[in-house]
Amino acid sequence: MSTTSDDQSTLAPEAIVGKKLRVGIQGYSGAFHEIATRQFFPDRELEIIAAHTFEDLMEDLLEGAKMDVGLMAIENTLAGSLMSNYRLLLDSEVKIVGEVFLRIEQNLLTLPGVKIEELEEVHSHPVAIAQCRKFFKQYPHIQLVETVDTALSAREVKENNWRKVGAIASNLAAELYDLEVLAAGIETNKQNHTRFLVLRTEEQATTATSANKVSLSFTVDHTAGSLYKVLAVLSAYNVNLTKIQSAPIIGKPWEYLFFVDFVVDGAMSWEQAIEAIRPITHELHVLGAYPQGVKD
Repeated sequence: MSTTSDDQSTLAPEAIVGKKLRVGIQGYSGAFHEIATRQFFPDRELEIIAAHTFEDLMEDLLEGAKMDVGLMAIENTLAGSLMSNYRLLLDSEVKIVGEVFLRIEQNLLTLPGVKIEELEEVHSHPVAIAQCRKFFKQYPHIQLVETVDTALSAREVKENNWRKVGAIASNLAAELYDLEVLAAGIETNKQNHTRFLVLRTEEQATTATSANKVSLSFTVDHTAGSLYKVLAVLSAYNVNLTKIQSAPIIGKPWEYLFFVDFVVDGAMSWEQAIEAIRPITHELHVLGAYPQGVKD
């Protein structure tokens, strides 16, 4: 994805324009979050700040001392939506200021010269392992071990000089930790893409003039046709609904919170569409308005 200088200026206040941009990610150097970050900011000097969990990432971003911008995965074409991250968006004072789509290619990494017959274990994040199980059915002697991060698994193979342990991780991780790509593209489904959100704190976020995509959440009356009325109004305003996701409301059985993404076409502003549905929704929150990302 390419971003214009206008869009990038909305992500960095004047105090950091021209300086190294500190971007927080969940994961470690070589993670897919880092690849997505460098794809979104191709012309910026970056400092990648690792966070162990998405909760840690959000806390560090809100604290402001460690990072200027955060990057967080929100959905994958195979695994679906990361509902816990939707909850984090709702519960934190952050705004979405951009998005980036990344094709995910999983690779089997080992120390140089290791043969697959020598491996006893392969370590990686549970999602990465799930995406590659079909490949490993050919090698029943290999035990798949779940860890917290793909890139961290690769780093540990290198640091511990494990010749009987491999990792599922990115090409970037292979380069960073001087590992060999023993098998490339081992994911079962090649249509494996992840959407990442670019986040800023509410007080630092500004809206790009080219913003044409909106993410929001709301509830509706627990009566027949309530959601339909909202969607009908959006349709009347000629918006392109790109996602709708429901989540149960805790404490209210069989009632739901809705997360919606839409793209505005033509001259109408996204503010008009939101004001049109405000009277027929409850707890409406605009999670962000930003330029639509380019799907690879």
